[in-house]
Amino acid sequence: MRSGGARAEAVDGTADAPAVGMPGGRPRTRHTRRYGRLRPGDRVAVVAPSGPADPARLEAGCAVLRDLGLDAVVGKHALDRVNLGPPGPVRDGWHRLAGSDADRAADLQAAWCDPRVRAVVCARGGYGATRVLDHLDWDALRAASDTAAESGRGPKLLHGSSDITALHAAFGTRLNVSTSFGPMPAGVIADLGPALTGEDADGAAGAERAATLDGLRAALFGGPVALPGTHALRPGRAEGPLTGGTLALLAALLGTPYAPPPAAGRIVFLEDVDEAPYRVDRMLVQLLQAGWFAGAAGIALGSWRGCGDPAELDAVFTARLGPLGVPVLAGVPAGHGPDQRTLELGAPAVLDTAALTLRAPGGAR
Repeated sequence: MRSGGARAEAVDGTADAPAVGMPGGRPRTRHTRRYGRLRPGDRVAVVAPSGPADPARLEAGCAVLRDLGLDAVVGKHALDRVNLGPPGPVRDGWHRLAGSDADRAADLQAAWCDPRVRAVVCARGGYGATRVLDHLDWDALRAASDTAAESGRGPKLLHGSSDITALHAAFGTRLNVSTSFGPMPAGVIADLGPALTGEDADGAAGAERAATLDGLRAALFGGPVALPGTHALRPGRAEGPLTGGTLALLAALLGTPYAPPPAAGRIVFLEDVDEAPYRVDRMLVQLLQAGWFAGAAGIALGSWRGCGDPAELDAVFTARLGPLGVPVLAGVPAGHGPDQRTLELGAPAVLDTAALTLRAPGGAR
């Protein structure tokens, strides 16, 4: 359907492929519906499915979204704080979540099912997204997604990164929609507001912030996306829908009902933060032994901030991923770190190591 120039687009995926480790090998549908691009004035709901947001940074990030012309509203529990265990007094020094699992799920579901909301933007990552998955009414979410798609503007947009990989995988699998992997309001987006002055405006920090904002704008409102890589670990060119996200979350989802489908025919994007090379190796081995990489078309490696010696990481990637016989492009500026470009998971992409680029066409127009 088409209305006002926007349309939903279908992307071929792996037909009827069982999920790795999914009980019963539940089949997947054949196509991914691409999310509809936003327009000025659209309402976006900012929710916190994982860790709690810092109030000042959340407000700064929402101000950036408003500067982009969006009507940003914040979920009820985004600033709540609870510990990991049973309800009780919040303990300093213990890990915190943005409310109970049920509360975080309720905020997410309410936003996705609200017909006034065109996008659900996650405030930050951290930990906790996997815990909300069992608390979501997937039938209601699917009905809301179908209704939005039938409106002529395409499915709603889910945006976030890091721990939000769990939601990307589940929404892509169960709702059959593409999702947006990129910077979040209480994270890097909070740093994109005030104009840089002096040396910063012309330096690396200014360039990274400008590139991050431009990439976010293109992903939200439409336009081609081209991400540069720094070097090829294995040469070649590949085309296919983009899948992946943060490595630790992909590994954690294996064997659950929310595991992403195998990467056959797809370009796999991987990144992570604060993981030692041996842990990265362990998680890659886990995915390989589970058969998740079988038939992958190519690999794009993002940022690996705080993950040890880059040379050791390259050696790990070459040893584990090289035998797949597909092109591997490293140094793509997406994931953690100051330069966070935005990728549409589930959308078609082209990886070209000769040009050192990962490219994606513009979305629904």
